[in-house]
Amino acid sequence: MRIQPTAPALAALSLIALLGIFGMASLAQPEAPDLPQAVHFPSKDGQTQLAGYLFRATAPGPARRGAIVLLHGRAGPYSILARGVYDATTLSKRHASWGHYWARRGYLALLVDSFTPRGYPQGFPAHSYDDRPDAVNEVTVRPLDAYGALAFLKARADVDPDRVALQGWSNGGSATLASMADTTLAAAGLQPGEGFKGALAFYPACGLHDSFKDRYKPYAPVRLLSGDNDEEVSAARCATLVAAGRVAGGDIDIVIYPGATHDFDDPGRKRQSIPANAAATQDAMARATRFIDGLFRQ
Repeated sequence: MRIQPTAPALAALSLIALLGIFGMASLAQPEAPDLPQAVHFPSKDGQTQLAGYLFRATAPGPARRGAIVLLHGRAGPYSILARGVYDATTLSKRHASWGHYWARRGYLALLVDSFTPRGYPQGFPAHSYDDRPDAVNEVTVRPLDAYGALAFLKARADVDPDRVALQGWSNGGSATLASMADTTLAAAGLQPGEGFKGALAFYPACGLHDSFKDRYKPYAPVRLLSGDNDEEVSAARCATLVAAGRVAGGDIDIVIYPGATHDFDDPGRKRQSIPANAAATQDAMARATRFIDGLFRQ
């Protein structure tokens, strides 16, 4: 599916970006937001103790809440300005904004740091795909981190174990797609009802090391959001994966935003000064919210 913003909408969003209001107002962090809680839990790889950041629900609601596991991209969860300090105070704007956004909607959000425990806190530069170590492989390793986070959340008294979703960006989006494959779930020793309720993958790379070239079927609903002007990954290749997933009987769909780039929802000026990115952010936020809210009402 392609979304074409109207000319008036593009003009308005461009003006908003130039005024320095980044993306949707709902993604902007509140003044002096509470820092997320640093937590630790095991990956299902059986050997890695993961770091994570838990954004607690701030809106009124039941004692047990829905929750979203967040998977960072190839640059890791921290700001490029972290300068050796890797903690809750130096998370990137995108990750912090989404975490606080879900908390304000009454959910918990857990950002998983897959890279620092394995010795790569600064992540990896763009176009370094072939040089990244197998220790952070998004198909064979990071899905085990996602399921470690799922187990951690399900064990909490403030989380509804039947309402946990997954969201990832870029390399984390690829890890999200791999995590949601029925074969990955089975390899993790879980049944469909024991996995994630559904997932959002923002501008993932969909080659997935050719691991699913013969068959890809997600066990729960998955939605991809990509831009056709992405300088790092191919939205067209993702559309092909989505088509294969639907043929296999999976509930999976994709929205491709004309003119949107990689990281289109990053709330910084660099990305939001591009009108197509601002428009894509607005639409993607609305879609993500409807999707998660709908999943958790089921």
